Amino acid sequence: MRPILTALPALLAAALPLCAQEAMLQPGLLGAEIRPGWSAPDGTRVAAVQLRLAPGWKTYWRVPGEAGVPPILRFEGSENLAGVSLVWPAPDVFEQNGIRTVGYHDGLVLPLRVTPKDAAAPVTLRADLDFGICHEICVPVHLDLSARLEGPGAPDPVIAAAMATAPRRIADHARCHVEPIRDGMRVKAAIALPPMPGEVALFELASTPMWVSDTLQHREGPMLMASAEFVPESGTPFPLDQGDLRITVVSAAGAVQIDGCPAP
Repeated sequence: MRPILTALPALLAAALPLCAQEAMLQPGLLGAEIRPGWSAPDGTRVAAVQLRLAPGWKTYWRVPGEAGVPPILRFEGSENLAGVSLVWPAPDVFEQNGIRTVGYHDGLVLPLRVTPKDAAAPVTLRADLDFGICHEICVPVHLDLSARLEGPGAPDPVIAAAMATAPRRIADHARCHVEPIRDGMRVKAAIALPPMPGEVALFELASTPMWVSDTLQHREGPMLMASAEFVPESGTPFPLDQGDLRITVVSAAGAVQIDGCPAP
């Protein structure tokens, strides 16, 4: 039976300064904070959520793999906030005992592009996070973080470094065939990319979080042939929007992102 994704239980709630919060953190999580970042010329703010993990611990990417825990971030309760977009750094792919997961080891800096309602006023950003951390066991964690974002701030090399690893967007490099299966839909993609060391294709729907199987892939000359299965909570076939497909190919040479995958 395939897993159905549900929200993680809340184990911690700490809208406290970092020094007080760290005393309440469970093993594996060394610290968590919102880095305030800087104001961009267009009136938006660049900030980040930072999780610091003990050596050997990992947390998950937005599509964590069959056995991973999908992170959930909410910003309700923030003040003077029009919207937040997440800039996910390129993840690593972990293979252990035949199980594949996708995420980050030893910590995560997740950049945020924060749009205020009033660019001349401060933003009070409140981030409600549910995520998993794993070493020999996996532990669900809940955190409430907050920060007041005001003034010009200053360039933050930690945030900038995380943004620099975000997958590079490329267009019109993939064609997909979509077919129904018993409990969802299967997507088969032909991706026009030169071979890259350690390449792994990762599938998702950009606007609809959903369980996605591990990718099966092989090479046919210049084409990376990859397939994955999408299973909704209903456990039935559904009208999959190929324009909403997102394919991220990660490798030792970097990562690329393809938005949309039309039929051949």
